[in-house]
Amino acid sequence: MALTSAMEDYLEAVFMLQKQNGYVRCVDVAKQLRVKKPSVSRAVKELSRSDHLVKNADGTLSLTETGLQLAEQIYEKHRFFTERLIAAGVDPKTAEQDACGIEHVISSESFQKLKKVFDDG
Repeated sequence: MALTSAMEDYLEAVFMLQKQNGYVRCVDVAKQLRVKKPSVSRAVKELSRSDHLVKNADGTLSLTETGLQLAEQIYEKHRFFTERLIAAGVDPKTAEQDACGIEHVISSESFQKLKKVFDDG
């Protein structure tokens, strides 16, 4: 099941917050994405149904193996494009925003080929 770019943003936020804090709460996700808690609750329900996320008994959020794999891929694309855009002279804030859009639309094949060109270059 393909997720919307918004759902992918939630996964990426959970992944980043987990790396940063060691745990993730809905309020942290809301703050990170600048959305209201009811939006996070809806996303958590949808991502739980699609087996990408689990809400633990203590209220914290955890990525499933499927969710973790997808979040890592999204985060890798985000970092790759942000870094390349900044290196090309794009303002860091603009680079972050543009990378967030690109990460959702580029195919895995195209991304892997681009990565190879930059890694080999």
